[in-house]
Amino acid sequence: MWLISVPMLHNSEVSLSLLDAANDRDPLVQEQVRKSILTLGKQQPDKILSMCQDYLVKHPKVRQSTLSLSKHSTGQPHTSGIISLASDEMTRSKDVIPDWQQAASDILVAVGNKHINDIMEEILSKFQPGVLPHFFVVQTLASLSESNVYGMVPFLSAILGTMLPMLSISKQDNMKFVFSSALARFSESIMEYLANLDKAPDPTVRKDTFSSEIYAAYDILFSSWLQSREPKLRLTVAEALGSMSHLMPHDKLEEQLPKLIPTTVSLYKKNNEHYIISKSLCQILDASVNMGSRVLETQTDSLLLTLHQEVTALISSPPHCRTPANTFPDRLIVFVLQKLENNNERNRMGSLAVLRHLINSSTSMMETKKSLILASIRQPLLDQSNKVKKMVVQVISAMAHHGYLELEGGDLLVKFIVQHCALHDTLAPCVAGFPYIMCPYAAPTHTRTLTLILLSLPCLSDSQVLWPSLLCYLTPAQYSNATTPLCRSLVLLGNKKKSAQEPSYVINFSEKASLPSPYVLMVRLLVNAAFPFWGRGRGAPSLRLLTVLAPSIHPNTQKVWESEIPPLLSYLEGEVAFFFILLSKTLVAISDDKWSCQLSAESTQYLPTYNSSLEEKSFLYKCIGVTLQQCRSKDVVRKQLQEVLITARHSDTIERTGVAMGIGLCASSHLDDTLAKLEDFGKSDAFKKASGIFGLLKVSSSCNDVDIEKMKSTLILCYGYVALNAPGDKILARIDSDILRCISKHFNTKVGFLDLTMKLSLIQSVGLIARAIGTCVTRQSYLFSRKMELLGAMLVHNRSVPSTNILENMVTFHNLGALLGRLSPRCTDSSPLVRRAAIDCIYTLLYIQLRYDGFALDYKDESVESLITLREKLNSPDPTVLYTTCSGLTKIISKRLPQQQLITLIFMLFEGLVDPQANCSRASSVMLNTLLKNRGAGLQDLVPEMLEVLHIRLQVISEEQVKVAVAQSVLILATQHLQTVVNTLIAYPLPFDSWSCEMWIALGADSTLASQIMEIMMEKLAVMAPYADKKESMLRPGMSKFATGPPLAMTCALREIMLNGQSADAVVALFPRLFSTLLVRLGSSVGVQVPKDINSNSIGPERKQSGKFPSVAVEALRILLARAQLEEVLKPLDSEGAWEKMQDPKKHMDGVTLLARAMAKHAGPRLPTIVENLCPSLNNIYECQRITVIAFFSELLNHHVVTELMMMDMLMNSMMERISDQCSTVRMLAIRGLGNIAVGSPEKVPSKLLYAMSSGMEEKDDPGKRITLEAMSGLSKVLLYLDKKNVIMFLIVVILILQENDEIRCTSIMLLGNLSKFGSGEPVFKDQIHNVLVSLLLHLNDPSPQVVKASKYAMRVCAPVVGSEQIATMFQNHLHEDKGLHYGEFVNDLTKYIVSDGLKRLGRAHNDANLLGETLPHFFTPNRFKTSPACTSPEYLLRSQISRSLDLH
Repeated sequence: MWLISVPMLHNSEVSLSLLDAANDRDPLVQEQVRKSILTLGKQQPDKILSMCQDYLVKHPKVRQSTLSLSKHSTGQPHTSGIISLASDEMTRSKDVIPDWQQAASDILVAVGNKHINDIMEEILSKFQPGVLPHFFVVQTLASLSESNVYGMVPFLSAILGTMLPMLSISKQDNMKFVFSSALARFSESIMEYLANLDKAPDPTVRKDTFSSEIYAAYDILFSSWLQSREPKLRLTVAEALGSMSHLMPHDKLEEQLPKLIPTTVSLYKKNNEHYIISKSLCQILDASVNMGSRVLETQTDSLLLTLHQEVTALISSPPHCRTPANTFPDRLIVFVLQKLENNNERNRMGSLAVLRHLINSSTSMMETKKSLILASIRQPLLDQSNKVKKMVVQVISAMAHHGYLELEGGDLLVKFIVQHCALHDTLAPCVAGFPYIMCPYAAPTHTRTLTLILLSLPCLSDSQVLWPSLLCYLTPAQYSNATTPLCRSLVLLGNKKKSAQEPSYVINFSEKASLPSPYVLMVRLLVNAAFPFWGRGRGAPSLRLLTVLAPSIHPNTQKVWESEIPPLLSYLEGEVAFFFILLSKTLVAISDDKWSCQLSAESTQYLPTYNSSLEEKSFLYKCIGVTLQQCRSKDVVRKQLQEVLITARHSDTIERTGVAMGIGLCASSHLDDTLAKLEDFGKSDAFKKASGIFGLLKVSSSCNDVDIEKMKSTLILCYGYVALNAPGDKILARIDSDILRCISKHFNTKVGFLDLTMKLSLIQSVGLIARAIGTCVTRQSYLFSRKMELLGAMLVHNRSVPSTNILENMVTFHNLGALLGRLSPRCTDSSPLVRRAAIDCIYTLLYIQLRYDGFALDYKDESVESLITLREKLNSPDPTVLYTTCSGLTKIISKRLPQQQLITLIFMLFEGLVDPQANCSRASSVMLNTLLKNRGAGLQDLVPEMLEVLHIRLQVISEEQVKVAVAQSVLILATQHLQTVVNTLIAYPLPFDSWSCEMWIALGADSTLASQIMEIMMEKLAVMAPYADKKESMLRPGMSKFATGPPLAMTCALREIMLNGQSADAVVALFPRLFSTLLVRLGSSVGVQVPKDINSNSIGPERKQSGKFPSVAVEALRILLARAQLEEVLKPLDSEGAWEKMQDPKKHMDGVTLLARAMAKHAGPRLPTIVENLCPSLNNIYECQRITVIAFFSELLNHHVVTELMMMDMLMNSMMERISDQCSTVRMLAIRGLGNIAVGSPEKVPSKLLYAMSSGMEEKDDPGKRITLEAMSGLSKVLLYLDKKNVIMFLIVVILILQENDEIRCTSIMLLGNLSKFGSGEPVFKDQIHNVLVSLLLHLNDPSPQVVKASKYAMRVCAPVVGSEQIATMFQNHLHEDKGLHYGEFVNDLTKYIVSDGLKRLGRAHNDANLLGETLPHFFTPNRFKTSPACTSPEYLLRSQISRSLDLH
């Protein structure tokens, strides 16, 4: 590669050498040569350009490289020769050679920026009318219009005039492409020229100068070229159309918009590159808005839907959102906010992206919509998707910039940011008591983004909103991880207010009840500063905020903190004692006893906040001691000491030490009160009296209450720190008389066992007392009378406890669990050397722990020594041997590991589940399960956190064997903590992701456990509300049913558990209850919408039901039948589409009917228990559940199995009770069930069914006449099996022959026919037949074939009742269901018989007028079918025949 430097060399030889080197094959060399020639060209442009021109003429084969160089040296053109040469090179070949010709075109464009006239003269000579120009001639014109707007626009009118005829003769795609691109550039140049007429050389240019040519070109591009199959050409044409739309005549654009907009929108489906389409659409919409188009409003709805889909697909906010916002803001906002309610992840992200864009770009229009937007953003705040949360954060950032936080509800947005800033940096949960444990998980990126936004809020929003309200988030423990950005934001806000001298800078805490008190704030910030590198480095920001808050906390603190805090900031890692000094100086400066007493009281109340961070809690105890030093009230001192001693958790070493040190610090100012309070506490009921102080070291205890021993340990340690901190002139007199005496007097030593902690506390206390004495005796004499007794006791203690340095045992081996968690999986490493080294390390670590436990250096532990044997087994490469060895190793570790270290070890093993080495990840799973089996029973509080980590780990585990082991881990935890596991997994977001489902499936592996879980869930489902009526949208009226989360989650869980084949025994045992529960649950799900807090994006396609969610119960029910081996039940359900029908609100009852039918036919023996379990649901308050159960029961009565299994009475009584149900659907199904008795068990039909059917036929609250229809249909069935004596009183029936409903007419006519067998010889029934005879005759010509068939049947069976043998014979011969009927002839003949026979009969009983009076009204009934010509003609015929016969008579 050439590295050429040209200082001031201008000779020709150097230049020619550079031009020769321009043809080097190395692109780096070419680039360096280009730079060198450019440097020379700037110094002597004419000479260099002349040389380049000459070189090109002499060396035609190397023109491409040299042309490329020349275009960079055209700052000052030499002569027109350059233009001519470049033009010739560009058009020499008719073919398109991009690199060569593009270089020549670039030269012409570069020259054209300064010499446009010369360039245009050359270019236009090759752009002649009627002849297609060279590709790059058009390309050069387009580039010139872009680079030199003011020079080119005056030429464009002529260019367009020449170009238009060329468009129609262009056949090749590349020419269409370049013409389209040129038209786009020309249009953009014209618009830029018109927008800056004040700078233009010709200000008289107007848009209409170009309008006619642009529209002519538009017509060709839109009508022809846009239909091309070449995607790149389509996009270029679309781009051109967008640019050209601004120049089209308004009337033409208005005319084209109904076609142009939909066509442009349709391009989204045809092209992958959507940006150009969006840009073009935006330009078209802008043009239509600018001219006030009315067409756009008609296109708005479809546009919004399409654009939203596009934004959702891209998750961005393209510029085309702006136009609808500016033109139709109300419609757009309503549309976006409605879409925001959709739970689909991508849909919601797209809606949020649009909302953010609207907030940022349409400020004035959004001003009146702020409250509505604030209300609508609350729902996305609850979304569980991290992607949605990230988008929500961006929206909040935009809202903060535009004043939304100042409105009511803006505080929720701030809270959302703070909450997510406070998330842990690790995926593994923080272990209680060990906040400093670092697990190597990647910190979520969005946490850093949130922190930045929180820091920027003071700049984006009015400080009145954030100051001082952000202080509310400083003191709660759940926001600890957000302390750093919170403090920095508050410091920024405070300094701004201080600089502006705003009155609100000094906070009046008494006026703002929501804020924490100044005492708690001060304590919180001091504790933060004492541990400066915890919580993402919160120490320095906390101290700086303390300085800012000084006037608000107390006016006297300002001067002290301004002088003391800056030095502290320079050595934050220094001694904690510096902070005690700062606190002490602060209290002295305040010099207010009441203030100090209040600070001590609130600090004591604030102690529980640090229960999960014992080091910080210990520091706070010491702060309380320093504060009590400054309190002059003896009552307050005693009260706070009592509170500290009572609330302390004495079982923890760190907290016990903190309590003792705090009380010792208090004693430096209140020795008498402190000793008195310790003595009072020692006399409390929790302690028993002791006989001698040093007996504590000699006598063991059998006390079962370990807490008493821990409390004694705390009290002993307190006396030691009291002695150490008490005033030197007072303490010596109190050593024997008070301190040692109180220990000896107030503790009962006659117990059978004394734990190690108590012994260590006493030894530490003796050491502290000795230090206090040693310090004092240098200033005054003192005779320690009990020194020899004390030394003797210490020697006895040394012999009884296996330790060489007992005081060192106060320190815990805090990272043992973490180290073991790292090393243990390596015992199965692929390298034998690593395996042996790992177990050697574990061996050493366990002995170190034994040293911490107080055992001697030469002590040998049998279980630890067995590791040597295990070490030899690790030489085997057999994985089975390795895993067995790991299991044994884990048992040893489990035996020797302290409880607090067990937690750390478990979480380290969670990390090992994704170890890159398969053997190590499997070993981690083996060890994890061994630990959980042996010691998991004591980890109940951590079960939710462990399940969450397992859930996270499942997402990245690739080893199938490890996945199985994780499932086993879940099962182990469930066997130990069943209720906690169930409650935790139920609370996971719905719908369950695949990993949550795997955890539920794992619980089905143990049949006994699965049975317990199922029973728990069935009990809860029986009492939980299945849905809640809520307003679907604030923008739409009315209420909708939304499924409640817990029942839905339990249904999903049951489905997953039953997917495990090992749950079959539990399923079979609980089948009746499970079936009943799921059937009722199914009924509760139909027509119910998905809860709004569900992310439906994660619902698989097979589970997504258009916003409904009955499929979960259907799937569970189907799995239940399969697991119970009821394949014969499943077959008809699958073939008849029963599952789909059950989910459809309109066909739900049909689906349940099919289910009941299949169960009755193929699972009869299981039905009695099922029916028994379902019966209580008939009294449920939810109609949907009653409908489902009654539909199931109704179909069961259609089968004889209910009689065989002795269920008839139970089912029939249930039906009779439901006849009076408030729900008309339930009443209809009850009537149907009673009617089905005649089919399923005809021998059991009771006469009381007639009353039920009669009540159904008289139903008034029956809009669709469904109950009436079922009653008549059921009565028809029942009549077949009843005696005449039972039916005779029901012969007077209301026959609904004249109903418009075909089915009702058909059923009522059939019922009339069935009643005929009971009416023989009954005058009442005979009269009724006479009354309806004409109607029946007319129904023979009914439009419904079924009604015609029923009418034939009824007239045929009722014929004997008419009283005419001729008519009866005629009916029997002509009225057959399967035969046709010549209606006119039939009516003609029948009329003669009616008149003839009727008059004979009537002669004895009636006159002629009566017959006509009874008959004719039937012809004027308002029935639908009687208005048709087919019916009015027979009616007229019948009336005429009757009248004529009467006249003749």
